Amino acid sequence: MKQLLFLFLFFYSFSSFSQELTTYYLVRHAEKDRTDKSNSNPELTEIGFERAVKWSTVFENVRFDAIYSTNYKRTISTAIPTAKSQDLEVQYYNPRIPFSEEFQKATIGKTVLIVGHSNTTPQFVNVILGEKKYPQIEDDNNSNLYIVSLVNNSKFSVLLKIE
Repeated sequence: MKQLLFLFLFFYSFSSFSQELTTYYLVRHAEKDRTDKSNSNPELTEIGFERAVKWSTVFENVRFDAIYSTNYKRTISTAIPTAKSQDLEVQYYNPRIPFSEEFQKATIGKTVLIVGHSNTTPQFVNVILGEKKYPQIEDDNNSNLYIVSLVNNSKFSVLLKIE
């Protein structure tokens, strides 16, 4: 939590010198039910639902303007506790077209939570940054939190592990 506070203050200090600060918080969905290997759209496990609630606690001092998720049960279920705590609706994005022009226009100057997958989340971050900085998330890792801020023509990112 101290790291999040530091990052908030760091990014906030830049916003006072700029006209627009856009900040994206990106996470992978919480632990999914793997009992049926043929199910391509599983729910979260009990531990996954607990992690989804934990994310809402991690974000309790972050005021989101929008929350986006892919249209899968596991990502939606991960986003819902935070959305409910902030009285927001979960909106959907196409993971095949991360950071589209339409998405950029809709989120400029805002603080946004994006819930994706082990491959799409770091890919989304990399597209925002314009460089291949972050590799695909390991399949057993549901704890990465990427924070990307855009200030004028500068881009900043950090990767945190929230267990």
